[in-house]
Amino acid sequence: MRFPREMVGCALATGLAVGHALQAADWPQWRGPGREDRSDETGLLKSWPAEGPKQLWVNSYAGLGYAGVAVVGSRLYTMGLRDQTEHVIALDVETGTQAWAVPVGPRYENNWGDGPRMTPTVVDGRIYALGARGDLVCLNAKDGSQVWTKSLVKDLGGRLQDWGYTESPLVHNGLVYCTPGGANGTMAALDALTGAVAWRTKDITDTAQYSSPILAKVGGKEQVVQLVMKRFFGVDPKTGAVAWNIEFPGRVAVIPTPIVHDDVAYVTAGYGVGCKAVRWNGSAMETLYEDNKVMKNHHGGVIRVGDHLYGHSDGYGWVCQELKTGKEAWVHKGFGKGAVHYADGHLYCVEEGSGAVALVEVSTQGWKQKCQFKLSPQTTQRKPQGRIWVHPVVSGGKLFLRDQELLHCYDVKGH
Repeated sequence: MRFPREMVGCALATGLAVGHALQAADWPQWRGPGREDRSDETGLLKSWPAEGPKQLWVNSYAGLGYAGVAVVGSRLYTMGLRDQTEHVIALDVETGTQAWAVPVGPRYENNWGDGPRMTPTVVDGRIYALGARGDLVCLNAKDGSQVWTKSLVKDLGGRLQDWGYTESPLVHNGLVYCTPGGANGTMAALDALTGAVAWRTKDITDTAQYSSPILAKVGGKEQVVQLVMKRFFGVDPKTGAVAWNIEFPGRVAVIPTPIVHDDVAYVTAGYGVGCKAVRWNGSAMETLYEDNKVMKNHHGGVIRVGDHLYGHSDGYGWVCQELKTGKEAWVHKGFGKGAVHYADGHLYCVEEGSGAVALVEVSTQGWKQKCQFKLSPQTTQRKPQGRIWVHPVVSGGKLFLRDQELLHCYDVKGH
């Protein structure tokens, strides 16, 4: 695998801002600050020209894989496969020029596409990133120097799944939450400064799946909520004690991130599974609905705006669904399956097959598409079974889109 030399770049001047304090426009982890895939930015363009918003830059050396982007200050962090090694990569947000790149682990091969699948997490000047083979690293955000590393397989007893490790680690109050799976405990909490194991969920020992954990409040108490093949559950962030544990009929692969709002925990999966929601009643979780086929989200994500959910449902189309009842508000079949992001009253939808990017006004009354354009250029290195699966991100008035080694940046604020 070869990439153009002109995109490698040298380390940038040391004045780059990688400060510890997050800014309003930062996107420091998978699905953003609250892991809800909702940007708080305003003043964004409400329509684009036919050719799309202004393209600011394209980095053609981001590496193969499906890793998303995190943006903090003037830097963007992602992962990519270069030759036989997966890397964490830091770029300058304004120019797309590489600041540094650090090897993480060996190449992960898969018929749907080789390379890493997660989004780095940026906390207090450190990067936490997970390779597809389970190599978890903590790096200094300034220069990429290694603080510590752990193998979810060799050190924590996890087992590599068919599509590799895809989880984006959650970091909170000095702990890193990850899901190695296995007999030692499905989830683990590691010391954020040393990587030492703080706890394992010994009451739950399921194999890891492909979802990422979230931090939420249920019944007024903080919990880490995660989804695996046959259950979703909440645990105490400090001890790992299981607060609740709900059965879920997952099949083949369970991927979407859980959603928690107003004491309601919601999960969904593809392969015909559908969605399920439960609510804390003061003493236990009670089922609001299950075996609901309105939302069968394979991957690409589901976003809550108010009391409604938006996302693509397999075999059905783009859907708006009431969170607390599971009822369908509307369905739209005119735009293909893909990933979604929310910013400034609009959905940013990317069609996985064609690379079409649509701007859709959020409404409970129907699909209100404003405009669309087609991502260009697109990779020539994607495997036949692969698609454009990386989630779009809006940060600092910029839209970031990725197709394997090609990372695109667009101006969606009209600077």
